[in-house]
Amino acid sequence: MSEQPFAPEISSDDKLWAALSYVFPPLIGIIALLLEDKKSRPYIKFHAIQSIIASIAFFVLTLIVTTVTLGLGGLCVPLLWLVFLYWAYKSYQGQPFTIPLISDFIRNQGWA
Repeated sequence: MSEQPFAPEISSDDKLWAALSYVFPPLIGIIALLLEDKKSRPYIKFHAIQSIIASIAFFVLTLIVTTVTLGLGGLCVPLLWLVFLYWAYKSYQGQPFTIPLISDFIRNQGWA
């Protein structure tokens, strides 16, 4: 785990929006980025972008696994949602965490 790059004052609203962006990806993440007051908060913006990219990556991964296994891999999709629920829990607690490849990609692009 890396150090938390956000301001020391993370409000409960920030934590709630960050957690919801993982519970309902990518919908809440997109909504958070469209709202000016939410987009200006670094904690919300980072987790919104991270949840959008993670949900797209998992969707592509699910398509590939389901196609390769002739549909049987689709049975594992609910397990992937548990990963998103874990990330929602971590973000609601305000604990810093990184998603391999995705978090670094977001920071290297300068998106958060």
